[in-house]
Amino acid sequence: MARIGLKQGVLAAVAGVLVASAAQAGGLERSGYNIDLLFDPSDYAAEATATYVNPQRKLKNVEDTDKTTGIIHPIFGPINGTGPGLGGGDLSGRPDHVDDTEGYWAPRVGVKAALGDSIDCMADYSQPWGAHTNPGQNWAGANSNVETKVESDNYAATCSYKWEMGPGFARVIGGTFYQEVGGFKERLVQDLTGTGLPFSGIGRLDLEGDGWGWRAGVAYEIPEYAMRASLVYNSAVDLDNLAGTIDLRNVRGPAPVNVYGVSGFASMPDTLELKVQSGIAPGWLAFGSVKWTDWSQLQVLKFCPPAGADPTVQPCTTLDLLYRDGWTVTGGIGHKFNDQWSGAVSLTWDRGTSHGYGSQTDTWTLGTGVSYTPTQNVEIRLAGVVGILTSGSSGAVDFEGQTIGGDVSYDFDNDFVGAISTSLKVRF
Repeated sequence: MARIGLKQGVLAAVAGVLVASAAQAGGLERSGYNIDLLFDPSDYAAEATATYVNPQRKLKNVEDTDKTTGIIHPIFGPINGTGPGLGGGDLSGRPDHVDDTEGYWAPRVGVKAALGDSIDCMADYSQPWGAHTNPGQNWAGANSNVETKVESDNYAATCSYKWEMGPGFARVIGGTFYQEVGGFKERLVQDLTGTGLPFSGIGRLDLEGDGWGWRAGVAYEIPEYAMRASLVYNSAVDLDNLAGTIDLRNVRGPAPVNVYGVSGFASMPDTLELKVQSGIAPGWLAFGSVKWTDWSQLQVLKFCPPAGADPTVQPCTTLDLLYRDGWTVTGGIGHKFNDQWSGAVSLTWDRGTSHGYGSQTDTWTLGTGVSYTPTQNVEIRLAGVVGILTSGSSGAVDFEGQTIGGDVSYDFDNDFVGAISTSLKVRF
């Protein structure tokens, strides 16, 4: 059977593969939560990881489905379009295909310390949530999206208490984290092409908020066989103070009120993840995980000015997500080639969070990684992932009696996603 020496080699390669594979999950997920450093057998360890992800989602057969003209608004003047937000205009003459997504980096930095024989603690920084779509203004769906970007910063502290149980060790895990989330969305509110006006017609929503969360879990390890099973729950993070501005300066021009404050509420999702690994033969390790993410709590997020504002001058706006819960399943094999080199391969399926509206369909990714350990105190990891964003379509759907997605429809084929991750761990 696998011995303890297997753990410090193969698991490094496994960790690199899993970081790269997890970086293209559904919803707003980027790197999610990861506390694997807490289990490092050294008394002290520090780790830095950088992952670059390049999703290549391309939209086709785009149709502007909100293009009625002829409304005269008392504040805005002539408005093209009768759908939500008074926006868009007839964009049928613009391209019906576009590159939608942007590549991104997902960093992570952590330190871990053993406090005696039973207590381990770690502190880490990560960017668990994010999104960036940038189709631009020159496409038939610009009344829905010109550019959307979400970013996050997460600062966490986690500890565990372990004790002997049977042939191994049991652990209880607990921690807390503070999260900052912000971003913006731009879309074409009014098509001013050909009017001669020096405005783009683009409206912009900026938002930011912060909140606290907590985690709790249990684990069982048998180090002799590189066996570990863990179940960890991460709470939702309520962004009670989510607020920002709506900027209509490129729509109204020098109007009396063209930038005004709005506020709303959202929660970043809670998660539950089961991870299992075990040595299966000398130098070989099998691993797998199942994760549930509560993305379905993000449906239609409404942002409005303070009570009493005139809705004809300071209208509300919404972020329409309509996510369903995410499920991510991973399985793989790791192998230790010698005292310095180990490798791993994995296959991951992530259930898409979109179901009729949006382009986040199922994702399949194949990951591979290597670990180089020049000394007992240093690990260098490199991992890569290739995958498929599966095909589908987006259009109008009914949500609680309201039509969502009535401004644009489109299709998309199977598209490529790639990722590369590198990390350095130092033990003391």
